[in-house]
Amino acid sequence: MRRTSLIDRIGLFGAVLVLFCAAIPAFGQDQPWSQNTSPLPAPTGFVNDYAGVIDAVTKQQLESKLKQFKETTSPSVEIAVVTVKSTGDRAIVDYSLAVARGWKIGSKLDDNPSALLLVAVDDRKYFTQISKDLEDELPDGVAGSLQRQYLVPEFRKGNYGKGIADTIDAYIETIRNKGNAPVQKPGATPTASRGGDGSPGGTLFCCLMVIILFIIVVVASRGKGGPTKGDKGRWGGGGFGGGGGGGSGALPWIIGSILSGGSGGSSSSSGDWGSSSGGSDWGGFGGGGDFGGGGSGGDW
Repeated sequence: MRRTSLIDRIGLFGAVLVLFCAAIPAFGQDQPWSQNTSPLPAPTGFVNDYAGVIDAVTKQQLESKLKQFKETTSPSVEIAVVTVKSTGDRAIVDYSLAVARGWKIGSKLDDNPSALLLVAVDDRKYFTQISKDLEDELPDGVAGSLQRQYLVPEFRKGNYGKGIADTIDAYIETIRNKGNAPVQKPGATPTASRGGDGSPGGTLFCCLMVIILFIIVVVASRGKGGPTKGDKGRWGGGGFGGGGGGGSGALPWIIGSILSGGSGGSSSSSGDWGSSSGGSDWGGFGGGGDFGGGGSGGDW
């Protein structure tokens, strides 16, 4: 009797354990879905390629382009791009809305235009969430037309990066044409300046004047019968332009210094973007998330 009882207890315990393990996934599925909480991890930039379908060069170009667009629009416009394998059993409209709100894309200001282009590769679906303050510049119908024109044809070829990049370009151009024109970035250096104010233009002007005066003095001295013994001592054995190389080496050095901008080395005009990744100084989205479900999408 004791042996039978022990076996029965072990069997009962095993049955309970199996039922418990089977119930764990069900508990996870019962967690409530929130349209204000993103089902994805925190973003690392304007472009988050969880499906791995955007090549590195295109992704970097998109990062830089969207960063620059944000900084040169008034009011500031934030556009994000996301690719995922699938949205699971959730409709892409609801899924993308939760991402847009959860990531708080857009600024905290009253006027906070923003958009999110989300692509579910395995589902072969896409949707662009458009915030309330961007609907005038990028209406749902226009967004849908642009997606069918630029995104769908390339997606059918498997060119996901190009399809997304061309669509984003079309969005930016449309928003620009609706009145959100480029503005000068804060802290930008004017391209032209007057002399005498310590700016590069003033410095160049002063240096040119010094060189001109220098040449006039030298030519005048040579017109008086050539260099004296004192001149030879100052300029070297050959005088200016002679074989000693003192004066002849000085003038090119001065000119070279001016042409190089007096920086002591090479300089770059690449500005903020340069060759670095657009997401290297990522500071997060603006904290808005004012999306009401407007937008457009489809499949391919």
